[in-house]
Amino acid sequence: MTVERVVETRLPTRYGVFRAYGYLDADGTEQMALVHGEIAGFGTLARVHSECLTGDVFSSMHCECGDQLAAALMAIVKEGAGVLVYAQGHEGRGIGLLAKLKAMRLQDEGLDTVEANIALGLPVDARDYRAAAAILTDLGVRSVRLLSNNPAKVDQLTRHGVRISERVPLLVAPNDENLRYLRTKQERMHHFLPHLDLVDSGERGQVGAAGG
Repeated sequence: MTVERVVETRLPTRYGVFRAYGYLDADGTEQMALVHGEIAGFGTLARVHSECLTGDVFSSMHCECGDQLAAALMAIVKEGAGVLVYAQGHEGRGIGLLAKLKAMRLQDEGLDTVEANIALGLPVDARDYRAAAAILTDLGVRSVRLLSNNPAKVDQLTRHGVRISERVPLLVAPNDENLRYLRTKQERMHHFLPHLDLVDSGERGQVGAAGG
């Protein structure tokens, strides 16, 4: 998938100052990347963050998305350079906002996040990472240290030409609302979430945002 760079502008945030790059992908979907410092080259700290309106905007405690977004931006600024690609079209792992809300309702009724998607006749994960890979290439990134706990994301980005030199864990503290959801991701989707083991030992309060 090709992308067209449409605009670049300065974007000051509470985490630091970024350059915001706006793109159109081949499907006409608007995409954005935030860049801090000089990123062209090898071993760039990077996050491909799937859009999540409920988590990123409304601070939903059902998932960890909003906390991961904040942790990734802080890690990039602390590093001194890095890029976050905000992947539009990834809402609900690619099933869309309304379907995600339906899946959340089914989870309230007892299904886990995998079972809920299947019950709706939808894929467990329908995300497409081609546009994100094309954006990283356009920005001159040669290889990345990827902020992610998701092995499927590593596989997808690699398949689309992104060289990943390291996967950097992005662990955030669980809460009572999202613990079952996170355990499902760990057990059924093979996400790397070793900090959940601390919950069983009563050490939840010691687990904070990480990702540098």
